[in-house]
Order: sequence, then structure tokens, then C-alpha cells
Amino acid sequence: MALDKGITAPDVTLKTKTADGLQDVHLSETFGKKKTVLLFFPFAFSDPCTKEMCGVNDAFAEYEKLDAAVYGISVDNPFVLEAFARANGIKFPLLSDFNRKACRAYDVMFEDVLGFKHVAKRSAYVIDRNGIIAYSFTSDDPRQFPDFDEIKKALAEN
Repeated sequence: MALDKGITAPDVTLKTKTADGLQDVHLSETFGKKKTVLLFFPFAFSDPCTKEMCGVNDAFAEYEKLDAAVYGISVDNPFVLEAFARANGIKFPLLSDFNRKACRAYDVMFEDVLGFKHVAKRSAYVIDRNGIIAYSFTSDDPRQFPDFDEIKKALAEN
């Protein structure tokens, strides 16, 4: 079962790929500084995931005004995620959970979806400045998006 509100968010180190090369990102690096939004998604370049990530990207200024760092997380490798970000002009970091550490820590992994094993469930977390989960959403339907108004409300309240 996915992690619920009120508990300390697990810290996991994931990879991102930018023009500067591979970089480690510690999910806790924003704790004490900013609020954090984690958006787990199943497949880069799939229609639903493209729609979700592009929608968040289009509203990115709203997340910045709410003092939030936003991360997209997928089990795709960092090179695929870099190509996905470039193809769609995504401004926020996309993190590779290729080794499934974050999916396991947050308990948001499909055992099997569409014949693919160990893929991230579509999930969203808001983590407050103190590293406490303030909002939690996960779905067994990879086409169901989180309520982004609820995410912004949780950011405004925390």
C-alpha cells in the first residue's frame, strides 16, 4: 500500500541526465528549503504520461509560486528521460528509478501492467519542508491522473 499522509518521506537517490551529464538527485535535498512534488509515471513517451508531464510543465510557474520543487519519476533509464524532456520542453527534472528504489520505498510499483513487470504506478506526493508527506495519491489505473488542484491546495496549506 502506498505511503500515507503524516509520515516522513523516504530519501532515495536517483539519476537524472542533462546536457551536463548524469547527476545524482537526493529526494531529501529540498527538505528544509522547499516543498516537494513527486510525480511517479509509468512510461516516458506514452500518451497519458506525455499528457501528464506536459500539463505539469505548462503549469510550472504555479508550482514555483507555491515554492515547490517538482520531480517526475519513472523506471525509464535516464537517457530516455532526457530525450523525453527535450522532446516535450519539460522544465523540471525527470528522475530515473531504473533500479526501482523509489518505487519500492514509496510502495508504488505495478507487479505487472500491460505485460511489463515492475513499472511505477501513477502516483503523486506532496512533501512539506520538514520532509513529511502532506498529500498522497496512487492509482491502479495507469490512465488515472492525480487531482492537480488537490496537489496545489496541499502545497498552499503546507
